[in-house]
Amino acid sequence: GSLVVNYPFDDDEQGIAIYSKSPDDAVFQQLALSYSKENTKMYQGSPCKDMYPTEYFPHGITNGAQWYNVPGGMQDWNYLHTNCFEVTIELGCVKYPKAEELPKYWGQNRRSLLQFMKQV
Repeated sequence: GSLVVNYPFDDDEQGIAIYSKSPDDAVFQQLALSYSKENTKMYQGSPCKDMYPTEYFPHGITNGAQWYNVPGGMQDWNYLHTNCFEVTIELGCVKYPKAEELPKYWGQNRRSLLQFMKQV
């Protein structure tokens, strides 16, 4: 897990971790930023210092392929084949949080979700 908004492309022609710009890159960045700006910890860009001390996401967003390459991912497939503008929102450093921690996650992401929906 991590705390970041990831946007297409998740893959690049060379199969390496490098920025892979989609034709709608500016729109994807706007969508990703609309979410991350409302989540203070995400927007700061270094959410999982204990687990991944060198990981940094400027403003809490990343191009998928620049983070790590995912060939054949659903996010890219939906964009290319159905014109669906999809982002992946990583909600926390712990992949499987305990049930009692879920209200904290809601508190951290409620405003982000509302801002994201306003982008429609």
